[in-house]
Amino acid sequence: MPLIHAPQIDDYDAFYEEVVDAQRDLSDDEAQRFFAKLALVLANHIGDRAVLGEAIRVAAKPRAHSRSDSVRPPA
Repeated sequence: MPLIHAPQIDDYDAFYEEVVDAQRDLSDDEAQRFFAKLALVLANHIGDRAVLGEAIRVAAKPRAHSRSDSVRPPA
């Protein structure tokens, strides 16, 4: 199964708000641990090693603010 690049999150703004709220009162270190834990929980849910490898490569690519690999729908 290839990595899905098209928007898949229902009510993206509410999801984004929930993520921001979850780490709002955390220190920088705690927020980094939160995001690491979230990534690992979601990676475990996905489970497909090829998809996870592709996601790592996409996330590691340096780029200017491009929406080509974004999961956020256009405004």
